[in-house]
Amino acid sequence: MARTRRLGDNDGMAGDAERALLRLAYLSYLDGARPSTARGWVNPVVPVVVQAAAGAGHWAAGRRQRALAEWAGAAGFGLVAWGLGTEAPTPAEVQQHHQRLMRDVMRERGITAPATPRTETPAARRIERFFHWFGLVSPVASVVISVPWRLRHPRRLTGPAIASEAPAVAYGVLRVARAVQRRRPRMAVGSALVAAGSLARLRAASAEPLR
Repeated sequence: MARTRRLGDNDGMAGDAERALLRLAYLSYLDGARPSTARGWVNPVVPVVVQAAAGAGHWAAGRRQRALAEWAGAAGFGLVAWGLGTEAPTPAEVQQHHQRLMRDVMRERGITAPATPRTETPAARRIERFFHWFGLVSPVASVVISVPWRLRHPRRLTGPAIASEAPAVAYGVLRVARAVQRRRPRMAVGSALVAAGSLARLRAASAEPLR
């Protein structure tokens, strides 16, 4: 019986540790990290370019509400990028924070961290090179694909259109709350504008349906 209880306690402690680490990963995703290289700035900047270009296309076609909705999102992503550069921690600080919290969680739960040294294999190097090149090519492809898509969708206010914008709205609201908690005004305002831009796209789809 005692052995059964110990096994159950260990399972419970491991589950608590997993939940704590998942919560840490979730909060880190909301916080973001300050880009440390030129390539690191690509992902925050691409949405700005995409939505600004889509807004210009809608404006040229006379779709004023759609254009303003896209530009609101572009402004929001621009503020988020600015906030990442001035308010977010560096990747090294994030890594140190994660390691410290993981050690604290494991120590509190009585879990011993494995002390296996990290070795880089040829396969790992090939995977790293693949993601390096993918990271260079994917932003260009994203702009080329996303701008025409945003000029054609959503055609009108439908269930799928609402579902496509819902994640951006939910993520924006969560990031606003987190940014306010962490006293990061640029990221808070930017995230609010991103969410507002998504809602404005839905309103524009109702007022200016595409043929």
